[in-house]
Amino acid sequence: MTPDELLDVFHHRIRLPDADTIPGWKTEHVGPVHRSYLDGPGGGGFVETPRGLGADPDAVIAGEIAFFRERGLSFEWKIYAYDEPADLGERLIAAGFVPEDPETLILGEVDRILQRPSALPSKVLLRDVDEQADFHRIAVLMDALWHNGLERIEERLSAEARMFPDRLVVSLIEEALKAPDGPALTAAWIRFHPGTGFASLWGGGTLPEWRRQGLYSAILVHRAKIASERGYAFLRVDASEDSRPILQKLGLHAVTTTTPYAFTI
Repeated sequence: MTPDELLDVFHHRIRLPDADTIPGWKTEHVGPVHRSYLDGPGGGGFVETPRGLGADPDAVIAGEIAFFRERGLSFEWKIYAYDEPADLGERLIAAGFVPEDPETLILGEVDRILQRPSALPSKVLLRDVDEQADFHRIAVLMDALWHNGLERIEERLSAEARMFPDRLVVSLIEEALKAPDGPALTAAWIRFHPGTGFASLWGGGTLPEWRRQGLYSAILVHRAKIASERGYAFLRVDASEDSRPILQKLGLHAVTTTTPYAFTI
């Protein structure tokens, strides 16, 4: 499939029905707004508007701020480059949102990934995990790389894996001689979106001293094999500039860009 065809399939199967929200989060469609959120400590929210914002965009934006402020939840408004209106990012900034680093939406067919060879160094192991100690090690790695909160990562990821084991598989790579107590060298997970044909890839962070040794590619192919075994045809990744060229080299396509805008309560 061409990049434009992939984006069209993604838009209609994932964005319009809001099929990629986090399991367990409440999802609401109010007018043009697709909203998902989790109340309570550690909660938050996400907003998208794949159908545009209608005749009064600023009123819609103000309504979402009021909604989340009433619940005491910070939230993120995610914009795709083709979203309307074209000046939505400027309107969000004017309303108090802060833009974060843009990402590239990468889409592709599972079979393309499986055509690529991958090999791990003999001194490491790749395995799927479900023990709390492993989730902690993954959280330590992710927090060291991106500083997004040790407890937040560990608690959310382990809870999701426990509650929805059929929709999430978490994997890590570790040194064979230090397993299972050494640090996670690379960690990543795959979420499945039933009825859409899409699985989404997350994580993938690798310790700096272990980069350029094939770990990222190996854990990507591993997850593609899992997706294929479960009957999924397409993969989706919100890629950083570090991972984008690797994904494209492996046969996936950059189809558009996305930018998250954060509103902090």
